[in-house]
Amino acid sequence: MDANAPASPSISLIELSPWDLSLASLLVLLLAGLSWRLRLGVERRVLIAAARSAVQLSLVGLVLKLLFAQTSLPLIGLMALVMLSVAGFEVMQRQTRRFGGPWGYGIGAVSMFLSSFSVTLLALTVVIGVEPWYQPQYLIPLLGMLLGNTMSGVAIALDNLTRHAWESRGQIEARLLAGQDWEQAIEHIRRESLRSGLIPIINAMGTAGLVSLPGLMTGQILAGSPPMDAAKYQLLIMFLIAAGTGLGAMVAVWMGSRRLFDERQRLRLDRLTQTG
Repeated sequence: MDANAPASPSISLIELSPWDLSLASLLVLLLAGLSWRLRLGVERRVLIAAARSAVQLSLVGLVLKLLFAQTSLPLIGLMALVMLSVAGFEVMQRQTRRFGGPWGYGIGAVSMFLSSFSVTLLALTVVIGVEPWYQPQYLIPLLGMLLGNTMSGVAIALDNLTRHAWESRGQIEARLLAGQDWEQAIEHIRRESLRSGLIPIINAMGTAGLVSLPGLMTGQILAGSPPMDAAKYQLLIMFLIAAGTGLGAMVAVWMGSRRLFDERQRLRLDRLTQTG
């Protein structure tokens, strides 16, 4: 190494104090005030969402601190189960018309479990090669990002499936009377539902680096990581999210569309309930 070569600048993470976060929270209060002034009616929801995020992220920080110190598989599994349970509930709540009974929750939860957990396991064991594979420093952030994005894709796909099936019930029943089976009768709606569920991640990949710097890359750069290393990890995450979202949406749409028909291939829209 050349002794006369300039040393690379040392970048350290600037810690944020409670006062710094309090100043940033004033912007949320300003947004709530503008909502009240303009009569948008969302000021209460903005404040509740901000308070929830503050409490939830603080609790997650404490839990992760405990997990990082112990690397306990049962505790990590419990946290992953809680994350999946909450994601399944959010998918159910985001639908205009959802399936009644356990199906309303189960379709979203099962599809995210099959997609997000399998993709995360593949990434940890094959791509990154973490030892042990349940190292919480890698598993929890990866699973969280996959669940969060897959949740949005699954929710959009399911909402489009049930809503369009309800609006096109006459067309579907006409196809059934013409001799088509249930898959053929609802094929066009399934295709459009899957396309809508994939649009967010496609747009995110297409604009990454040009319109916005994604969250993981931004966080790593702020923490002092070299920009190219941050870009590589962000690219890995986006590919994993795309695969997880696609698989999750496909499983959810297949399960949901099958649930719309009974064993005699009759359309059963009475299995849907409309949310308030």
